[in-house]
Amino acid sequence: MNNDRRTTRRDCIAAAAAALLGAALPSRAQSAKGSGAPVILVVGDSLSAEYGLARGTGWVTLLEQRLDAERIGARVINASISGDTTAGGLARLPALLQSHRPTHVIVELGGNDALRGLPLVGTERNLSQIVQLAQQAGTRVLLVGMQIPPNFGADYARRFSAVFETVARQRKAALVPFFLQGVADGPDPTRLFQPDRIHPTAQAQPLMLDNVWPHLQPLLR
Repeated sequence: MNNDRRTTRRDCIAAAAAALLGAALPSRAQSAKGSGAPVILVVGDSLSAEYGLARGTGWVTLLEQRLDAERIGARVINASISGDTTAGGLARLPALLQSHRPTHVIVELGGNDALRGLPLVGTERNLSQIVQLAQQAGTRVLLVGMQIPPNFGADYARRFSAVFETVARQRKAALVPFFLQGVADGPDPTRLFQPDRIHPTAQAQPLMLDNVWPHLQPLLR
């Protein structure tokens, strides 16, 4: 009789615990739905880190709003750091991939390499390794191309722009040809830049998103 009572009590406790656990945890269908949502990791520099802008006005925040408007249930993680180079992005990437498990990676790096006059062979190697690491982690990669004024000579500027095309072609990654199209190549190129003439204003951010979106949207399907 006592054994039966103890058994009955254990069964009741086990049943109650199972019920509570079931109520606390999402269903398998809900978990599967949540795990299927895209996770977009942006690895960039000051152009993506809202340098000089009010918080929430940069193109990455506008991307989140665009995704909501398009009813795409994606999560965006902005891991951009002002001043970052391709070497810095490469060093940070493994931990970011491990921590966030993204489905998509947007790589917006290279401008600071050019501003520092760094050898292009290193920039190309770093970008290639960044794309390769992301792809090996099972993500779809969008490489954001940049162009620079001929401060370091027309040849350097031309070869710098070609680096992005080369990496995208060799790694079979999607490419934004020129991130600042319509911003830096207009009739008055200073109009959409902050006083430092390097960082775009808040008014330029929608144009920057419009340059990214046509190349990102197909990757989300």
